[in-house]
Parts: sequence; C-alpha cells; structure tokens
Amino acid sequence: MSVPAFNAYGVWAIYSFEMARALRTIWQSLVTPVITTSLYFIVFGAAIGSRMSQVGGVSYGAFIVPGLILLSLFTQSIFNGSFGIYLPRFVGTIYELLSAPVSPLEIVLAYVGAAATKSIVLGLVILGTASLFVSIHVVHPFWMIAFLVLTSVTFSLFGFILGIWSKNFEQLQIIPMLVVTPLTFLGGAFYSIDMLPPTWRAVAYADPVVYLISGFRWSFYGTADVRVAISLGATLAFFFACLVIVSWIFRTGYRLKS
Repeated sequence: MSVPAFNAYGVWAIYSFEMARALRTIWQSLVTPVITTSLYFIVFGAAIGSRMSQVGGVSYGAFIVPGLILLSLFTQSIFNGSFGIYLPRFVGTIYELLSAPVSPLEIVLAYVGAAATKSIVLGLVILGTASLFVSIHVVHPFWMIAFLVLTSVTFSLFGFILGIWSKNFEQLQIIPMLVVTPLTFLGGAFYSIDMLPPTWRAVAYADPVVYLISGFRWSFYGTADVRVAISLGATLAFFFACLVIVSWIFRTGYRLKS
C-alpha cells in the first residue's frame, strides 16, 4: 500500500491565504497589541514601577516584559488559530476543504502554522517595543526562542480546537476572555509568585499559566518561580494534549461534518 505524498502545495496555499488575511487586518493583528503593550508600560511603570524598583534583582519594567509578551501571545494565538478554522465553518467552505486532496495533518499544519507565525512575529515586535522603554538582556536566547515558538504553536493549536468547538462568534471569545486572560494576570505576569503570602502562593501554583510565564522569564533573566524543567514539561504536556484532541476531532468528524 503506497503512502500518500505530502501535499506541500496545498499546505502552502492555505498558509499563504491565512497570512494574507493577517496583512489585510494589520491594525488588529499587530498595531493594536503594540499600542496596548505601550499603555501597559506607561500605566504600570508610573503606578507600580515608581514604588517597586526591582523584583529578583531585575528592574520592575524589565521584569514584566516576558509576562506582557505572553499575555498578548496567548490571546492572539488563540484568536488566530480559532478564527482561521471557524470562518470556513461559518461560511460553509469547510466542506470544500475536507473534500480537497489535503490530509487532516496538512490542514492542521497550514492553519496552526499560520497562526503561530503571526504570534511569533507579534511577540518579537512587542519585545522590540518593550526595549524602547526598558533595557532588556536575554540570558538564554535559544530558550527564549524555543519557549516563544512552543507557546505560540501550542496556543494556536488550542485556538484551532476552540474554532471547531464554537458554534458562534460569542463562543470564540468565552475561553480567551473568561479563562485565559484572568489566569495570565493571576499567573505572575506582573509579579513574582514569591511575593505572595503562603496561602495565595499555593493557590497560584494551581494556575497552569504560572509555569509557562516562569519558564519564559527564566530565559530572559535566569530566575524563575518554578523549575525550568517543570515549565517545559507543562508546556509540552498541554501541546500533546491538544494534539490528541485534534486527532480525535478529525477521526470522529466532530462539528466538521455537521
């Protein structure tokens, strides 16, 4: 039995279409998050930075940079990943996609790859924007890129799942707005978990976002709230869990064929 050839042209066609859509909505995709990041620096720098000079030996302005990047990365990865696959379902072109000579793996590679690419570019742009406000030194650049890519791919994959699960545009916003964003704010994006009282510190460790932010911050400054191996393991666990769910969706046709 012959193995079907990888349809690189089909993957590139879907990928290019998704990237072109991002360029058509450049204000929403790139400019708005950059403006939001700048406002965070102005507000937090004025309100908190003046009262908290350093956190773990790092200036407060520089300390919040990894958290700000991931805050935008989480929301934009989910939005890009979910909207990309939800739109064909909404307008009915999903059936043309499913009947095209592209495999489920190729569909996921194209949509998730495009969403992750946009998120990675956004993360780097925000990093560049942050460097205009504070001095940033990345201690482990390889691991910074690795965490950035892995987080972007993982949450784009999670967004892909949400795009298939959602029945309307309102449901696309439920998880990012009511779950992911609050967990990010409570997960140490703007403070160190060590600053919390023991009881709240124990509660914070139940937040999975803590491990993602901690690992990413370690790549910048070499300090972390939890062990880096645990942070990497938590991110990989979420990634593989999303892969299992996507595999089940295509195997059963859940909300794809009805």
